[in-house]
Amino acid sequence: MRRTNTVHALLRRVTRGNGFYIGELFHAAARRNPTTPITLDRPLQWAPDRGLDFTVGQLADQIDDLAARLWAAGVRPADRVALYKTDNFDIALLACATARIGAVPALLSPALDGSVVRELLARLDRPWLLTDGDTLGGKLSGSPLTDVVHKTLLSAGEAPEQSDGTLSLADYAGARRRDPVFLHPHQPSLITHSSGTTGIPKLAVHCPETGWHRLVPQKIVAWPIRERETAALCMTFVHSRFYQGLAMFLGHGNPMVIAVDPDPAHIGPLFTRTRPGYIETHPNTYVDWEELAEAPGAPLSSVRVFGATFDAMHPRTIQRMLGASRRNRPLFVQFYGQSEIGPMAGRWYTRRSAHKADGRCVGLPLPGFISLRVVDDAGKRVASGRTGHLEVRSRTRILTYLGEDDRYKSQLHDGWWRVGDMGHVDRWGLLHLMDREVDRIETMDSNLAAEDLLMSRLEELREIVIVAGPDGEPVPVVATRGERPLDPGRWRRATWDLPAMAPFRQFPFDELPRTSTRKIQRPELARIVRETPPPPIAAGQGPSSEAGA
Repeated sequence: MRRTNTVHALLRRVTRGNGFYIGELFHAAARRNPTTPITLDRPLQWAPDRGLDFTVGQLADQIDDLAARLWAAGVRPADRVALYKTDNFDIALLACATARIGAVPALLSPALDGSVVRELLARLDRPWLLTDGDTLGGKLSGSPLTDVVHKTLLSAGEAPEQSDGTLSLADYAGARRRDPVFLHPHQPSLITHSSGTTGIPKLAVHCPETGWHRLVPQKIVAWPIRERETAALCMTFVHSRFYQGLAMFLGHGNPMVIAVDPDPAHIGPLFTRTRPGYIETHPNTYVDWEELAEAPGAPLSSVRVFGATFDAMHPRTIQRMLGASRRNRPLFVQFYGQSEIGPMAGRWYTRRSAHKADGRCVGLPLPGFISLRVVDDAGKRVASGRTGHLEVRSRTRILTYLGEDDRYKSQLHDGWWRVGDMGHVDRWGLLHLMDREVDRIETMDSNLAAEDLLMSRLEELREIVIVAGPDGEPVPVVATRGERPLDPGRWRRATWDLPAMAPFRQFPFDELPRTSTRKIQRPELARIVRETPPPPIAAGQGPSSEAGA
């Protein structure tokens, strides 16, 4: 304990006053080497004529141009600017431009419904709205905005005829460039939202100092592949992790590939052409990318490091990713974290260790950055190996939930943050994640562990989620590759040693409710299961055949 406290004190002294400023990401990289290449998979919506290939210096110049236009339109330091627009990398450029002039970007996922966005805009207390013509005339159509936003700015396209007072950034071309504005390290500088797996997303308020503390351990991990490998990112542009990923590799001078479309049919040729040495995407996207292991052109053969940070990974997927690489000693690096804290624990796998991967083991709490404890319902520490509530103490925690400060404070206990997950720490200090507190089912030791096991036993599964049925019984919901019917006999053999479950329910993959990071919205899925009449039970998949006999 004394050694841990010493490490914390040293890091606090070394990093005090530092800040993570997304408005400076590309400019700092350009000062290092303005010719570092960045390849996109889709033209920028705001500048489609500029193609797919850029340098860091060119993107820094575009950010300066956008920042000048935002200032000319009237945006000022500390103003909140809600970004809700068509999915494209220009979301990141607009966010960086907003931050460049000291305003606070609030990033709202393109996957959110317009009604949810309207509620979040109200919580943001009349922000600027930065959007595009397609979104304004689509998801936001029929939703009056004048009472919830200050003004609406268009980054691309034209406003619908019924829109009043909408401004276009195109009208401010040639605006005078501005010097950057750096907010105080403790001042709100970025707003993102939680995954929304349990309802309306929470708005998480970040500041530069907490972002810096999140970045330090991640840059250490990226150090061995600095400058040498092309880094490919395919993840949502509205999550703080994307900007941390940019900082990791822009700061080290790595060439980068930025992809919007995760479809394997699109990603395969992109990776075959660009040959990345590092890739990172959402865990559920990695499941889809399993088919790239045998795709023409061997698109994963060049990968030296696979990164995953949003959630625990299925062991089957880790094994297939590593097996697809032709590098001598590829690694799969996994971080466990959440929007409110950032990365909390991590570990890596090699080809030799991947077959022993435990999907519930998410690694060691990051030494010097994260203190973790497991407590019972009364808040008392439990013994090693016993499952309880996970709580952490760190310098990486967000400032608050915007408009829900009481909700934020309710998760704090003497400086310890209640993560919302259940788990235990083994005798080696490794953290094992069991379930979300709100998703626990009495008859299951761990829904997530059962899902990992079934993904490994049934290679045709593209997704499996176990939710509580109308009477609290576990109901497995499955989706298969190619939407082929799941064979009841194979299901029966795969589940013979698991606790009793209701008959599985098969849904088309695209009908499963998801968040911006492609996590399943389990409460919403449970509602759908309760309200959708079950199909006739196929022979061999009734409850008795699944009851661990």
